[in-house]
Amino acid sequence: MTTLKIQTLGSAPAESVPFMEESIKQYGMLANLTATLAGSPGLIEAYQTLHELFAKSSFNNDELTVVWQTINVENECHYCVPAHTAIAGMMKVAPEITNALRNETALPNEKLEALRTFTLVVLLKRGHVSDAELETFYAAGYNERSVLDVILGVAQKTISNYTNHIANTPVDKPFQNFAWEKK
Repeated sequence: MTTLKIQTLGSAPAESVPFMEESIKQYGMLANLTATLAGSPGLIEAYQTLHELFAKSSFNNDELTVVWQTINVENECHYCVPAHTAIAGMMKVAPEITNALRNETALPNEKLEALRTFTLVVLLKRGHVSDAELETFYAAGYNERSVLDVILGVAQKTISNYTNHIANTPVDKPFQNFAWEKK
């Protein structure tokens, strides 16, 4: 059951409409997540701003996908895992990366695996990362900016994952082929 309203351009608060229109312009559709976030002008603006900032972070497309999907899978987000599977395809991320993230199996290289591990540490330990965990992350080729960029990714995904859990957001038709459940 959906517990939060999926807004339309006609029902959303006026301050949310420009963000909804930008989403339609950018993606050719109004995703159910965006339509749900639109119930709060501040939340839709925060999410879209964090998304733009994270997309411009120090991470390449594979790394962005690792952070996003690691969080989505750990948080068991029924909506974001399929959505980011489709997005990863549009970003030309190799299917073996996407499949490993969805199935929680080993990633194809150690650096990406270190990013997944560090993202999980940040998420599960709520930022209480040990010196040894930081050193392991740095030894894999990451730096202080990478640490902060992971935190940015966690902030973005917290908004979408939590909203989808509370709203039980229906998965949009373009993402339904990528349906997912935690094993």
